[in-house]
Amino acid sequence: MFDTKVTNTISLALQGSAAIATMSRPPVNAIDEPWIDCLNAVLDEIEKSPEASVLWIRSSEPTFCAGADLSLMSARFETKSGQELMVDFARRLQAVYARLEAASVVSIAEIGGAALGGGFELALACDLRVVSETAKLGLPEARLGLLPGAGGTQRLTRLCGDGVARRMILGAELITGVEAVAIGAAQWVLPGDSVQGFTAELVERITSLPRDAIVECKKCISTALQTNVSGFEMELTATRMLLGKEETQERVKKFLESRKK
Repeated sequence: MFDTKVTNTISLALQGSAAIATMSRPPVNAIDEPWIDCLNAVLDEIEKSPEASVLWIRSSEPTFCAGADLSLMSARFETKSGQELMVDFARRLQAVYARLEAASVVSIAEIGGAALGGGFELALACDLRVVSETAKLGLPEARLGLLPGAGGTQRLTRLCGDGVARRMILGAELITGVEAVAIGAAQWVLPGDSVQGFTAELVERITSLPRDAIVECKKCISTALQTNVSGFEMELTATRMLLGKEETQERVKKFLESRKK
């Protein structure tokens, strides 16, 4: 069990089977190189904590995450060498978000405020998203002559479809939490003062489920869009493995006995 400051940027605590990562870089949790290091450190801790089944990502600030640090962009965008550093920065973001997406925990983004650019890409890399009604979400990089290069063009398209991705990215559109749920970019929307409580209840519900089952469910879901892997065979392999688990045996037996009454 850990209860530790990974850095001053993100604090990490384990409560039961829930790992809670709280971003704390005022005022808007802007993303820079140390921020990427910090998120990697969080994932390092998760990998060393087999008891963790949920990673709850939240913010101590009104803003969830506003994307890349403007001072970093200002220092790099004018020179060829700086531009290459920006490409490397995007590559590092892609890598850490891919690592988050593949983590053997259920990742949940609690979005009470703005999630823009790289901040929205962070949320898209999570399994689940809970948003406030008034949260602002989007990938507005085209306004600057750029594109969402930390996986935004890929994940938003896979999640919401080609039409929605084109609408939001090509139009540099910002949407509310209500609109995000309507188009499938988030799963739940609530009034701002209810977001944290709802997310806590969601985390509690998921952590009450057998970790092995959650891990295998996530693996199978992830194969659904892959053409080179048979998700159906993966389901059978996982089912065989889970049926041999003591916890599964106990839960199924208890369920069947309850049906007899």
